[in-house]
Amino acid sequence: MSGAQARQLPCEAVVRQAIEWSLRLQVHPCDTALYEQCQRWRTHAAEHERAWQQVQALTGELSQQFAALPASGLAIEALEQSQQRLHRRQALKLLSSVAVVGSAAWFARDVAPMQQWRADYATGIAQRGSFHLADGTSLQLNTDSAVNHAVGEGRRSITLTRGEILLDTATSQPGEGRSLLQVHSGHGVFETLAGRFVVRRDERQTRLSVIAGEVLVRPMKGQPVQARAGQDYRVSAIQAHLVPDPDMDASAWIDGLIVTRGMRLRDFLAEVARYRRGRVACSDDIADLRLSGVFRLQDTDKLLAVLPRTLPVQVDYRTRWWVTLRRQA
Repeated sequence: MSGAQARQLPCEAVVRQAIEWSLRLQVHPCDTALYEQCQRWRTHAAEHERAWQQVQALTGELSQQFAALPASGLAIEALEQSQQRLHRRQALKLLSSVAVVGSAAWFARDVAPMQQWRADYATGIAQRGSFHLADGTSLQLNTDSAVNHAVGEGRRSITLTRGEILLDTATSQPGEGRSLLQVHSGHGVFETLAGRFVVRRDERQTRLSVIAGEVLVRPMKGQPVQARAGQDYRVSAIQAHLVPDPDMDASAWIDGLIVTRGMRLRDFLAEVARYRRGRVACSDDIADLRLSGVFRLQDTDKLLAVLPRTLPVQVDYRTRWWVTLRRQA
């Protein structure tokens, strides 16, 4: 898929169709015939599939933003109940009204959701994507991620606008003609000729985990650092900080896993929340409990159900979008 093709936005009518299909499937999640009809619509034209993916990505962002609003638990519960009884047109009207509420938060975050509409490669919440670039580089996207890709004379450039990626340049451009690959985030530039590494962009920092090879880290205003295989760095605009003992395997998501080593429960739940819509949190009195293990991301409800077996916690569902862990009574 070329950058020009990926940036081509679907027309308004097709986007509206994608929204309607999405709402119908949410109201009737077990309707196999409806699901097959939607699949046929998606495969009918490339523009349909682009619209579908973009609507799913924005729907996930809207859910996260709406969950963060005051009294959002009651609001989400009302929406969930309304889903079961509203007709499609009523649901579409409801979605439009909620989108108006959420739009201020979107613009306050530098219109981040719109980056996915215009990205060369993007995924929605709980989606992962795998791509092979023209130069042979392998690019994998984690949940809710977006990148742009550019190739010019003597350079290759990837801009991570959102989320997390794994890059493998080991097989790209063999020989003396190999050019430098640069990965740009909001906090710095990461350069390599050949390597396998993970880059994750958060609001305050970018995280780098080098699996193989070497990566030169250039913070926006700080001194460059050479990162080697097995090293993890947290990079702000002013410095790159080595993390000697990370509490999570940075590349386990490639295999659909979270692998932790003495990770705080609150941090663990923040990771889980990246792979599902809505809110996942815990009470303050259990936030510092430590967790080690291997957890499958395929079904996050099953993942959460496992936690009381190893920790003194209970999982409370206010709705399927509002989950809180508390200390066992």
